[in-house]
Amino acid sequence: MQIDKQPMTADAVENTEAPKSSGPAMPSKMNRMPEMLEAPILGNYLDYRKYLADYYQYRRDLSAKDIRPYNYAVFSAGANIKSPNYLKMIIDGRRNLSDDMIGKFGKALGLNKEQGEEFKLLVLFTQSTDPADRNIALKDLNEFRVGSKLKSGEIDQKTWDKVPNWIAWILYAMIDQNGVDFTPQNLRQLLRGKANLDDIMSAMNTLVSSGEVKKDEVTGMLQKSHNLIDSPEEIPVALVRKLQTQLMYLGLESLFQDGPTEREFGALTLSMTKQEFEDLKFQLRKFRKETQKNNSVKRMSSKGERVYQLNLQLFPVTDIAK
Repeated sequence: MQIDKQPMTADAVENTEAPKSSGPAMPSKMNRMPEMLEAPILGNYLDYRKYLADYYQYRRDLSAKDIRPYNYAVFSAGANIKSPNYLKMIIDGRRNLSDDMIGKFGKALGLNKEQGEEFKLLVLFTQSTDPADRNIALKDLNEFRVGSKLKSGEIDQKTWDKVPNWIAWILYAMIDQNGVDFTPQNLRQLLRGKANLDDIMSAMNTLVSSGEVKKDEVTGMLQKSHNLIDSPEEIPVALVRKLQTQLMYLGLESLFQDGPTEREFGALTLSMTKQEFEDLKFQLRKFRKETQKNNSVKRMSSKGERVYQLNLQLFPVTDIAK
């Protein structure tokens, strides 16, 4: 399976976001008129405390010339909270939001029902301290945001449906696995019950209709095709993130489900310069491409025994000290 002549790997389309505008800089907040101020967009945040801080500053700037400028007491009144400084304590991380408070904050923020649900998921993610819980919360938040964008038309449904999901990704690789019976019931068993029959049949239909997989007219065996799907530029970034989240979540499940002899998990925590980071990123991409190429050559002469998922992750866990 390929995307614009690139190997079908989860990061083959990772850098699909449009470049940031290089147009004239906007005036600073101090010099901008109230009508030029932009309200913070909830969907752009992965930390609800940062969202609250930006929302509060936005309301302060918007009401700077009012007789009674926006302040913590006004927010607390809108949330029906007695403590006038409760918002500040939340922003500073000295308090967490309970389920009841999440609803009150949503009211004070002027969120509608759907935005209120998104805010709740964002709070759950931000306040989760266990890595496994944060992983699950992020997955739920991302899927909710994707669903909202599909409903609003921000993401084109036809484009979305053309791109294989994680199930199709694995089914495609299973064509190179020895002795696979591609009936839905058997596929569900081989997938260890992680997908239901409807999702499996839908994923297989996507592969066939897109031309990624075809059936040999003589043997009836499924074969990989060299047909292409949409170019990376047309694939929504939200879909790339959703797919990668799902694949990482499978890795988390394997950590608890599979024994050490069936998996290889390791981690390094390193302090690096920007150049060292770029060099390591290059080496990881080179390794991924070489592994993909070598495996493809081997599968031309023999079948594999089972499908494995290889996730390469390199990401910052601290900011640059100022």
